[in-house]
Amino acid sequence: MTTLRCALPIIIALICITTTHGLAQSLLDRRISVEATNQRLSDVLKLISSKGNFYFSYNSSIITRDSIISISAYNRPVKQVLDQLCGNRYKWQQSNNYIILRKAPITSPAVVTSKVPSPEKLYTVSGIVLNSETGEKVGNVTIYEKQRLVSTMSDDKGYFKIKLKSRYSTASLTISREMFEDTTVVIQPKYDQQVTIVMTPVVVSEPVVTISPVENELPDTIVIQPPVDTFMTTAAVVKGEVNQVERTRWGKRLVSAKQKIQSINLEKFFADRPSQISLTPGLSTHGRLSAQVINNFSINVIGGYTAGVAGVELGGAFNINKKDVKYLQAAGLGNITGGSVTGVQLAGIHNHVLHDVSGLQAAGVSNYVKGNVTGVQLSSIHNHVSGSLTGLQAGNISNFLKGKLIGVQLSNIHNVCYDSVFGMQAANIVNFAHKKVSGVQLAAIANFANREMSGAQFGILNYAKKLRGFQAGLINISDTSAGYSIGLINIVLKGMHKLALSTNEVLDYNAAFKTGNKNLYSILLVGYKNSKRAGTTDTSSIISFGYGLGHEFSIGKWFSINPEFTSQYLRVQSWENANVMNKLHLQFNIKLGKYITLFGGPSFTAYYTEWKKNPSGLQLPVPASYHTFDLWDDTIKGWFGWNAGISLF
Repeated sequence: MTTLRCALPIIIALICITTTHGLAQSLLDRRISVEATNQRLSDVLKLISSKGNFYFSYNSSIITRDSIISISAYNRPVKQVLDQLCGNRYKWQQSNNYIILRKAPITSPAVVTSKVPSPEKLYTVSGIVLNSETGEKVGNVTIYEKQRLVSTMSDDKGYFKIKLKSRYSTASLTISREMFEDTTVVIQPKYDQQVTIVMTPVVVSEPVVTISPVENELPDTIVIQPPVDTFMTTAAVVKGEVNQVERTRWGKRLVSAKQKIQSINLEKFFADRPSQISLTPGLSTHGRLSAQVINNFSINVIGGYTAGVAGVELGGAFNINKKDVKYLQAAGLGNITGGSVTGVQLAGIHNHVLHDVSGLQAAGVSNYVKGNVTGVQLSSIHNHVSGSLTGLQAGNISNFLKGKLIGVQLSNIHNVCYDSVFGMQAANIVNFAHKKVSGVQLAAIANFANREMSGAQFGILNYAKKLRGFQAGLINISDTSAGYSIGLINIVLKGMHKLALSTNEVLDYNAAFKTGNKNLYSILLVGYKNSKRAGTTDTSSIISFGYGLGHEFSIGKWFSINPEFTSQYLRVQSWENANVMNKLHLQFNIKLGKYITLFGGPSFTAYYTEWKKNPSGLQLPVPASYHTFDLWDDTIKGWFGWNAGISLF
């Protein structure tokens, strides 16, 4: 029984293989009779499909459906009928119940049509490039010699001409074009010669026509794909993208149309050379292949376009690189790099990098990095990084960072980080972090942490959605807070908002607005008292306003103790003299409900006044029966008092 279980999968596999092989053989061995005289090719294919009960599939560009043919076959296998039909013009292959037709390729990739010895130091190779499937001429083909970096491009009629040096004993030409397989042919040196070169397409660019054996099942022009097989997938390739650096604003202006076509054709070819000199892009010691060469030392008099730098590159106006730049790149106006920069990149106006930067990037106006920066980015106007930054970003006007900041952002106007900040943002106007801040935001005007602040904010206006750190400013705002806010106005949208009405030994009527959280809340208060002047029947009023801070110790659900410190300015008879009353309160709170609390407790007061300088002498805002004492000098009095009231909300 065990032996049978082990053998069962093998038996099933053999049955499947045998069945599949049998089906394939039965399709090709089926005998059919076909008789057609001066009929359209599409009608003949339809007839054969119906007789043999299989599908035809082919690229619509290789077969002229209206061409007239004649065929006579009686009781012959399908294979023989197809051989008679296709001849040497087409090749065919079976895939399941499909017969796939393709143009028969030209067997030799290159045919020399004429050859003459050249007495000169240069010899010329000219000719045309053909499509191996359709026989059509192929334009915009790059023809180049890899070792000598000599190249040309065929015109729209497929014609090309290239000159090579006779002193080299061997030569070969590589032919490249988008959507075609690369073809390399060996050339006999020292001969002027004309050649015909064929290229094989690697993509089915035209619709695929399927012919059904069933009457009216499908129109014979319907566009569908037959079952995928190895024959068809060898012709399928994903179109490569145009080189990224050429799609930038400056790449579009500075790189010619022919150079862009050549970049597509030579997407996989790159070479290394010690040095190069360019006047402008394309006018280089490497000729038209300069954009495919990585150099150790590169000089661009006005500007140049190379594959990359692994050493030093200097440009009078600009440098353009497809791939990476290593060590040092400097230009009078700008640098455009399609890869990454490792080292130092300097520009009089602008640096533009489409991948990462590791090192120093400095520009007179602006820097742009599409990837990440590890190092320092400096500019007189603006820095932009689409990835993350680890290091320093300093722009005289502004900085923008889409990823994380692990380091420092410095600017005169504003800093923006669309991710989290682990470090410091410092600006004269505003700092903005879209996510978490674990560090410091320092601004003359405003700071915004759109998610969480676990560090510190210093500015006139500070905002953090979730405060877990510290805020210091004129106005501090947060959605929720488990941290500390010090300012004239501290607002926690989901925190403490209380109106307290009270009286004490100095002022009969007091109103205070308390905002913040239990850790630290701010107090804005006003007070009023109507009193007699000592020794007279005249009455005068005392008006006060001030600011304070408090903390709440929760003892139980209905009881808490709040130490508070307040400082108030008192107007006593006039505004001409300073009267400052500082109080330290110890308040005991009893909650009567969710929105009502009674409080009361002792206080200590330190009172400073300038009344002593006036002829009328020192006047205190407390009754004469209160025991007061001097603190430090006779302009500062102290006493113990009390405070009681009710708190709402």
